[in-house]
Amino acid sequence: MASEPTQEELALAQPDPPESAAIDAWYMDDSSEDQRLPHRRSPNEPCPLSKLRELGVLYWRLDADKYETDPRLAAIRKVHNYSYMEIVNISPTTLPNYDEKIKMFYEEHIHSDDEIRYVLDGSGYFDVRDLEDRWIRIDCRKGDLIVLPEGIYHRFTLDTNNYTKAMRLFVGAPIWTPYNRPQEEHASRQRYLEKFSGAAALEAAVSA
Repeated sequence: MASEPTQEELALAQPDPPESAAIDAWYMDDSSEDQRLPHRRSPNEPCPLSKLRELGVLYWRLDADKYETDPRLAAIRKVHNYSYMEIVNISPTTLPNYDEKIKMFYEEHIHSDDEIRYVLDGSGYFDVRDLEDRWIRIDCRKGDLIVLPEGIYHRFTLDTNNYTKAMRLFVGAPIWTPYNRPQEEHASRQRYLEKFSGAAALEAAVSA
């Protein structure tokens, strides 16, 4: 039986605070051009980590060159019970049925569990829907660990570099089933809305 996390491990596992996080995210334009392009609005409309946190997205910046011995990654995995781990290479030369898989990744969907990805090399974009149904693009690069909560509408694409090496983490046995939109009646979507739509409404009321 695994031991309980220590206070040091709990501290190490804390997500990066919004005020100092290095993540780059923005609201997307409505262009139907190549999905691998940035699709920034003009002028650019950044999305701060504080807003992503309201949507349930968690973020850490880690040292990807030391992922095998990194005490912070070990603490994150222990505290959140990310027991399953695998490493995948996504590129035209390493991913079988590349074109088909990339199209599938870019279909808007939810999962019945959190999606946890740690970029060890390369780069790519995770897009998430906010509660007003706007797309937010999150630029994920080497060293970025991101958690998308169960039930959030999202999708993934490579950028124009066409390469990413990522660690996939999971609580227990992995279940990668995507449920393509619409999924408003899905239990995971209902749980997501119950948990985060109320928080967003409260935040808006406080800010008004």
